[in-house]
Amino acid sequence: MTVQSETVTPPSSSSPSSSPKWMIWTGRIISALPVLLMVMGAVMAVMNPAMVKEGMAKHGYPESTSVPIIVVEMICVILYVIPQTSVLGAILLTGYLGGATATHVRVSEPYIMPIVVGVFVWLGLFLRDARLRALIPIRRSAT
Repeated sequence: MTVQSETVTPPSSSSPSSSPKWMIWTGRIISALPVLLMVMGAVMAVMNPAMVKEGMAKHGYPESTSVPIIVVEMICVILYVIPQTSVLGAILLTGYLGGATATHVRVSEPYIMPIVVGVFVWLGLFLRDARLRALIPIRRSAT
C-alpha cells in the first residue's frame, strides 16, 4: 500500500503577484510618508539637541529618555520598512504612535497628527501586502 502525498497550494489571493501594480506602488508611496516623517524627526533630534531638550521638558519627560525614545522609534521604522517584518513594524509603530497621541492629549496639544500617521502606516501596508488584505477584507463576496 502506497500513500500519495498531496501538495497544498495557497490561494492565489495570498501571492504578492496577485496585486495590481498601481496598488503596490500606491501602498509604497503611502508607506514612505510616515517613514520619511519619522526619520526626519530623528535626524532633526540629532542635529538640534536643544530642540529635543525643550520638547522633552515641555512634554514632561526627563532629558535622559530622548535617546532611548529615538532608538525605539528607528527600530520600529526599520522593522516596518523590511517586507518580511513589516506587519510587526506596523504593530510596534501603532504602539509608539499611541504613546505620542497620549502625550499630546496629556499636555493639551493637538493630537490628530500621530493618529493620521498611524492610519498611513496601516493603509500603505494594506495596499502593498495581499496577505493583509486577505486577513482584513474591505468587503466580502455576496456568496
